[in-house]
Amino acid sequence: MNIQELQKLKERAQRHLALRGARKKYRVVFSMGTAAIAAGARTVMATALDELEKRGIDHVEVVVSGEMGLCVQEPVVRVEDKRGETVTYAKVTPAAARQIVAEHLEGDKIVVGLAVGKVKESPEGK
Repeated sequence: MNIQELQKLKERAQRHLALRGARKKYRVVFSMGTAAIAAGARTVMATALDELEKRGIDHVEVVVSGEMGLCVQEPVVRVEDKRGETVTYAKVTPAAARQIVAEHLEGDKIVVGLAVGKVKESPEGK
């Protein structure tokens, strides 16, 4: 990716960012550490953003983070919902990103074949 493409990606991501006080149905965290970028995380995020726009999904907050500690599993995408459940997807390809948007973010169903972990926050943690 060149500078212009990165700027366009940044602008599209910013359109999907929620205001800090707002609470969307889902928060999607894209790992963008060195290993993630080398494994294609930029393309995965761009694909997911395209799919969100194409489907008119606006109940998703998009966030970028550093390494999530799963370097050999990159690109990693974490989906958090407002109930406290977190699902981690690993080795996400552009096709898998489209599937996550369609099935999880739009259809409210975990993509079982891609998920590597699921955590529900305890009531004390809220």
